[in-house]
Amino acid sequence: MENKNEQVIKDLDRVVRLIKTDSKDITPEEKKQMVADTLDQFDNYVSPGWLKYRKSVSSDSEAGAVLEWEDEGAYCYGLNGEKFIDCLGGFGIYTCGHRNPEILEVVKAQLDHQALHSQELLDPLRGYLAKAMAEITPGDLQYCFFTNGGAEAVEMALKLARIATGGRWYISTVGAFHGKSMGAVSMGGKGTYRIPYAPMVQQVQHVEYGNAEDMRKAIRNLQAVGEKVAAVILEPIQGEAGVIIPPKGYLKEVREICDEYGVALIFDEIQTGMGRTGTMWRCEAEGVTPDIMTYGKAFGGGIMPITGIICKPKMWTQQLIDNPWLLGSPTFGGNPLACSAAIATIKYMLENDIPGVCAKKGELLKAGLEKVAAEYPQVIQEVRGTGLMLAIEFHTCDIGYETSKGLFARKVMTAGTLVNAKTIRFEPTAVISEQDIKDVIERLEEACADTVKVMNL
Repeated sequence: MENKNEQVIKDLDRVVRLIKTDSKDITPEEKKQMVADTLDQFDNYVSPGWLKYRKSVSSDSEAGAVLEWEDEGAYCYGLNGEKFIDCLGGFGIYTCGHRNPEILEVVKAQLDHQALHSQELLDPLRGYLAKAMAEITPGDLQYCFFTNGGAEAVEMALKLARIATGGRWYISTVGAFHGKSMGAVSMGGKGTYRIPYAPMVQQVQHVEYGNAEDMRKAIRNLQAVGEKVAAVILEPIQGEAGVIIPPKGYLKEVREICDEYGVALIFDEIQTGMGRTGTMWRCEAEGVTPDIMTYGKAFGGGIMPITGIICKPKMWTQQLIDNPWLLGSPTFGGNPLACSAAIATIKYMLENDIPGVCAKKGELLKAGLEKVAAEYPQVIQEVRGTGLMLAIEFHTCDIGYETSKGLFARKVMTAGTLVNAKTIRFEPTAVISEQDIKDVIERLEEACADTVKVMNL
């Protein structure tokens, strides 16, 4: 065992040295070894099968794979100097850009005096952040609970709805995506994610997204047979389903239905929130306030993982006041380092009108995507979305994969949805330049032209 530990120390000494070394000073031999190590370790220690889905492995990179090693602004950089315009944006994480210097400065300053919290003393940044959230969210949303990942935030929202309403049933939608923990995946609207884990949370009914009458019938019928509904959970725009925008007025009508039947309304704004769709929160576009709202992705400024929920005061019942730990007590939730990132992110977004920037640059990017779609109707079926939450739907999954692979070869990073490439999302950073947007459009045109030739369309 002692010899084994000595080898582990030796191996990790090398890794720590690489972390501390400027990438330009890592030798070609070391880089080649890092690629080989990564491919081997993903297959043998991370997740067998993971690599076959990655364009970064199936690309024409001389090294056999692209390892991400640096990032800045609108770009991701591979270990061997590959420079990608990031149009994936971590599925919405990097609204403020990669390693935004103003946010990074605050996080480094916080790290210099404290990282995590004691779990017993009062941590002031949590209070400052909660107050700021109450001030930048719509209506009378007030009480915050901070978590680490999106699915965890959804779990807290589901639990809170049951405590506050006494109901047990949930209404979700077909095509919905709310995460992959047990409660969150129960709300999900795609069989691929649900079937392996069935039966899950049993009192869940799925209705057609965008159809308010379906929602009304589901709640009315459940109540008619004596079942009490706790909550409706909705994405204001469905992300993983392919950037599906519901009909105008849908969110408002669902709000009215929930009020009529005494049901809590949960909006999952983890991907749509924090400015990405052109308003700070997507629900603001329809003037609707939920009872509970989840947030995440860009909330940590692309630097720290932090998510959470915010709710109306009426949802924080006496039961929770008497036992604050009842809802949850995540060890790392709302830690000082993560809170410092979120505080700096909100400040940066307000000072630089990031929602407005997303709206303006989104119009420019969408117009370019639509132009390419008009040129290549045999490749592209539809362009949709708003702000910097956009998507291209192709006629088939194979066409989508071929085109996205062509974009990747031209150093534009995108990714599919619903575990396939029939629809690929464009969620670039808000700091992307107009020149980069033009370059993305030109490279998409070239990729589509190649797809037509390769697939004989």
